[in-house]
This record gives sequence, structure tokens and C-alpha cells, in this order.
Amino acid sequence: MQKLKKEVREMLGNQGKACKVTQVLVPGAKADTAAATSLWIDCRHYDGDIVIISQTGTVTGGSITPVLHTASDDTGTGDVAITPNEGAFTAITTSNDPLTEKRTIDARDHSGYLGIVGTIVTGPVDYGVIIIAQQRYLS
Repeated sequence: MQKLKKEVREMLGNQGKACKVTQVLVPGAKADTAAATSLWIDCRHYDGDIVIISQTGTVTGGSITPVLHTASDDTGTGDVAITPNEGAFTAITTSNDPLTEKRTIDARDHSGYLGIVGTIVTGPVDYGVIIIAQQRYLS
């Protein structure tokens, strides 16, 4: 059992060092949905799980509902909403803020580019998103 634990630890021990962190949506006050909508992030070079971290601070009076989208290029061609492995992001209001959530998708389960649309009803909302993923190994 001890040997198995050591092997698992060694196998997973370098995952954090191998990952790249990408800022999808810079944290800060977002007045409306347009401000809480990201540019398209190129995710074609990732392997394994892509981790999406959604961080919501203060919701002033309304709500924000983040939705993950995928497209085939950086202009949004073929834009479609996708559901992460753990399910949709939580709609955040004044009753459940602040809230940080993690969602994942398999790097093979998107069209090449990812983006976030944070639908805001009565802003502003403090909001930001990052992606953490392992880049494909090239020999």
C-alpha cells in the first residue's frame, strides 16, 4: 500500500508545475453582460481536463449566471453553450455571494476555443474567470 501511494504521488506530483494558467476574464466590477463576456481563448493545445475557475465577489443587487461557451475560432464561429462535467455554474445573487466554483471539461470535448458569458441582471458584480490546463506535450 505504501508503495502504491508513493507511485500515485509521483505520477500526479508534477501536474501543478505542468499546468498553464490563462486569464479569461479579469476580476473586477462588471456592470452588465457585455462586461462579463470574455474573448475567445484558444484551447486546442491542451490535454486532459481543462479546469475553469469562476470567482464571484460582491453582487450589488441583482445576479450573474455564468455559462461556458465553445466556438471553432477566435471570432466565435459556431458559438454554442456547453455544460461542464460537474454541471452548470451556479446563478449567484446577494444571498449566495461571494462564491468560487470549479468546473472541468475534457480537452477533447470542445470546438477549439472557450469563452464565458456572464449574464448580469442589475449589476455591478465583482467577477473573474481563469482556466488551468496542461499543455499538450510535444516531442
